[in-house]
Amino acid sequence: MSLYKRGNVYWSYIWQDGIRYALSTGTDKIRKAEDFDRKHKIELELKKSRPAELNPEMSFGELFARFLAGADVKPFHIERSKAFLPYFAQKPIGEITKNEMIRYRQHRHRQKKLTETTINRDVEVIRHVLFWAVEERILAANPLARSRLARARRIKRPIMNVGEEDQLLAAASPHLAKIIVCALDTGMRRGEILSERFEDIDFFRKVLVVTRSKTAEGESRELPLTKRMVELLSKERKSRGLIFTFGEEPIRSVKTAWATAIRKAGIRRFRFKDLRTTFNSRLIEAGVIKDVRMELMGHSRNEDTNDLYSQIELPTLREAISKLEMWAERERNTPAEIQAAPVPTSIPTQPAALIQ
Repeated sequence: MSLYKRGNVYWSYIWQDGIRYALSTGTDKIRKAEDFDRKHKIELELKKSRPAELNPEMSFGELFARFLAGADVKPFHIERSKAFLPYFAQKPIGEITKNEMIRYRQHRHRQKKLTETTINRDVEVIRHVLFWAVEERILAANPLARSRLARARRIKRPIMNVGEEDQLLAAASPHLAKIIVCALDTGMRRGEILSERFEDIDFFRKVLVVTRSKTAEGESRELPLTKRMVELLSKERKSRGLIFTFGEEPIRSVKTAWATAIRKAGIRRFRFKDLRTTFNSRLIEAGVIKDVRMELMGHSRNEDTNDLYSQIELPTLREAISKLEMWAERERNTPAEIQAAPVPTSIPTQPAALIQ
């Protein structure tokens, strides 16, 4: 059997001619997953036996349209395409080479000041679409298969101190203030926070279950709640429905409210995602080891069963959150002048990776 469980969902991994074909079964039921896996193998065999219809002259725009219609498309594929489609839409897929990607990088940098990491995301999606074209026998080989992503440089990301946190919470609108507290006390991503429901809270155990994550490994992780979060959620408690809403309506974006709150608070410029970085930094300050921090934040990890943090259980996570609360209390008792001029912490970005 070629099934592996990622988070709560089984994935079908099949190797054919040295290429790995991965596809989510969309289920946590082993029998349904086995049926899906068998169908996956049959489909790959049928594709292999089908005569090749190589068409390197096809425009990338047409290829991407086919990809949207017939592939396992993720939201970020569509989001990133807004950047690269205008450049590649009319270009024949057989002409998308490593040198062409260099020219694309130069084009993007001329348009706007961007990090290499941002452009790397574009390249990853283009590479993925071209691999799909190889699977569909439209291309004989992916010309970007052995390309390296540009090295992501270290950047300084500001870490919010408790004084700035208090100023921000005082300036933020009520619905945003609750979201900020959640981000600082759980380390959850914005999308995770806005998707959380009251059905996912165990008030008796004081635990919140993450039900939607960017990474498969981050799905269904349990997060012990701080006293502040328990109090906040208890005041808003309902039997069901989204936790964070605006006028009973789902919140799609906090961009405008965030910018307004930062301006009113008169603090340094922070991005919302810096709250997650701040959570991680505070755990470090509180003496929480890396593996526990990764578990709390739902970071991607390998599947080695001997990995330390694959064995981390709820009591250890509770201890980490308790350390975080004690750290925050000490910081609030620290004279304000000591907190006034924090030095931004340098957080390394992901290293360059070899495109498979």
